[in-house]
Amino acid sequence: MRILIYSYNYHPEPIGIAPLMTELAEGMVKRGHQVRVVTAMPNYPERRIYPEYQGKWYWSEERNGVLIERSLVFIRPQPSLLDRVFLDASFVFNSFPQALTGWRPDVILATVPPLPVCVPATMLGKLRGTPVVLNIQDIQHEAAVHVGLLKNKAVIGAFTRLEKFACRNADKISVIADGFVDNLRGKGVSEEKITLIPNWVDVNFIQPLPRENNEFREAQELQGKFVVLYSGNIALTQDLPTVIKAAAKLKHIPDIAFVVVGEQTALERVREYCEMFDAPSVKLLPFQPREKLPTMLGAANVGLVVQKHNVIAFNMPSKIPVLLASGRAIVGSVPAGGTAAKAIQKSGGGVVVPPENPEELANAILELYKNPEKAEELGQQGRQYAMKEYEFEQTLNKYEDLFAEAIAAGKKSRAKVVF
Repeated sequence: MRILIYSYNYHPEPIGIAPLMTELAEGMVKRGHQVRVVTAMPNYPERRIYPEYQGKWYWSEERNGVLIERSLVFIRPQPSLLDRVFLDASFVFNSFPQALTGWRPDVILATVPPLPVCVPATMLGKLRGTPVVLNIQDIQHEAAVHVGLLKNKAVIGAFTRLEKFACRNADKISVIADGFVDNLRGKGVSEEKITLIPNWVDVNFIQPLPRENNEFREAQELQGKFVVLYSGNIALTQDLPTVIKAAAKLKHIPDIAFVVVGEQTALERVREYCEMFDAPSVKLLPFQPREKLPTMLGAANVGLVVQKHNVIAFNMPSKIPVLLASGRAIVGSVPAGGTAAKAIQKSGGGVVVPPENPEELANAILELYKNPEKAEELGQQGRQYAMKEYEFEQTLNKYEDLFAEAIAAGKKSRAKVVF
């Protein structure tokens, strides 16, 4: 197959959707497919175009057999709502000519967020007579409304209409968790159009590595410590104050070390939390190169997943499969009825405590510190579950089947855009 992946995020961005789409594209190439990626100049999570890509309007490169076509986007480090509109619009308009002039794909995979990517992907599909598979990783506008970040009724209405446009014009829709299926069905999307394909993890890349002689531990002077690791995005839905408050409650135990890894600007906010809640020993580190991720995860005894109580129920953090594959116990400070809690509990790889409750989080960490054999058992169970449920080659099979179904169903005319 000739596969076009329309994704705002791609390598070398280190977290979120970018590593997933990179692995998917390169995995498809290894199976003999031809893959082209239409993406933006890399800028996440710093929200600055990476230095080696600055000053370019368009840029094409090949990596591991994948043709990557990049376009300039309007980006600001601390974007306002208007800045975000300009960002999405710049990607829509700048990427489309590049997508249109390349070879004709057999199938298009359009990954959201950002939701506006559905517009150029849909138009390309109509013009080229190519089926479009909508890959929904998150429904950001709904999540923003849920946590009170988005209140403007006109903007909410615009996103709602855009979501309907995307779902109506997609030939197939892939989602990463059961909650998305229920959400879309409730909006009138046909269940026949929806396919559940959880996000994956490369279990050969992410493995349970020994803690002894661990480069990350040695570099950060963590030898002999019980390491509690949070690594990932630090935004409104991730509840870092609760982590820091829990660290403060356990600061009397010097063997317990908290490590927070994230984007540099966000770490400044966390540093303020450390001062505010008297947790001076928390180690704050910038994102590590992706090739060092297995070693960093292997240095931990416990990996944290934290959400606020009002996070939308179907939100599924992509770090959960990764932590499970690393063979480290998870402590999830997440809503009990949400997708994240269900995933952790079903895996047998961790424990769940109420969100925004530093006392409960501290107690759960202390319990595993006092019972290291329990932490090891959870880690082993999580690893086994990840190998069974999130294994990458199985996921590639599912996407190949989904693409083939979309192509087979696409014999009919799709010239008409449905609004």
